[in-house]
Amino acid sequence: MDSQVSREISHDEYDPWGTLALVALYFLALTLMWLFTYFVEFVGNDLTVFGTIVSVMAG
Repeated sequence: MDSQVSREISHDEYDPWGTLALVALYFLALTLMWLFTYFVEFVGNDLTVFGTIVSVMAG
């Protein structure tokens, strides 16, 4: 099985914006989950799930 390369992409032409966006999205999701867990579980009732919803809606 001899395959031929129809088009070779050089290093300068490769632009991984999709991968970068996916990594950034995962990082953002992990950061938000960590903040939520930190405030709800470890900071002693200063911020709760209900309090977060009310404070966001109040502006």
